[in-house]
Amino acid sequence: MKLEERTWPAIAEHSRDLPVVLPVAAIEQHGHHLPLATDSLLLGAIVERVEQARGERVLIAPLMWLGNSHHHLDFEGTLSCPPRVYLDLLAGLLDNLIGHGFRRLLVLNGHGGNDVPGKQALFEVRQKHRCREDLLLLFATYWTLGSQPSESVPEIVQEAMGHACEWETSMMLHLAPHLVGDYRNAPPVDPGDGFGPAARAWTTRERSIPGHIGYPHQACAAKGERLLDCFTSDVLQLIDRVAAWDGRSWESESK
Repeated sequence: MKLEERTWPAIAEHSRDLPVVLPVAAIEQHGHHLPLATDSLLLGAIVERVEQARGERVLIAPLMWLGNSHHHLDFEGTLSCPPRVYLDLLAGLLDNLIGHGFRRLLVLNGHGGNDVPGKQALFEVRQKHRCREDLLLLFATYWTLGSQPSESVPEIVQEAMGHACEWETSMMLHLAPHLVGDYRNAPPVDPGDGFGPAARAWTTRERSIPGHIGYPHQACAAKGERLLDCFTSDVLQLIDRVAAWDGRSWESESK
């Protein structure tokens, strides 16, 4: 169920052990062929499927479209929240929900740039409430929850998520083909190593002149449908683990 569609007395009646999902995404450049809202549209579609599948067994907050996208600011139209401000914003939202008594909170992420400040926000909130043994605070990016699309869908070329890539372009072709531009002529941009296994600080312009990373020319709507099915299934399984948590153990009953 969607938090914004409920009244406050209705929210007050729900169990505080109800899983609460806070979806976070972005408005940022996605190459020459995908709209700025790509991350928000894709995560929104997954969240909508989750809400339909679990109904009143999950409470979903409104999707937060403003993300940490400073690495895309060389491209017009990108809107970004500075990392420290973004971290504090997430921490404040989590504190709101904890203040309302909710104990099982999942920040569900749909944009890679939110990963570092998002995890730091959860770490800081957990330390603030360190005496609470009944809190479960999680951060998860939907495409890193276990599915290996390149294994389950042999037609998929990419082994991992890029940016405005085969995966994202395919999902957008399935969801909103009218918003997809000329992906067929987008040149391949290999993700590269970037001095791995070290973590290199980077801007998107350093990695890609057109703004995409990956192989959008390999995209198709059929792949997009399969990808959305895989990722939605992963999120549902995680939410079920949150719901089944016994309120004290370090691990969930099922992994």
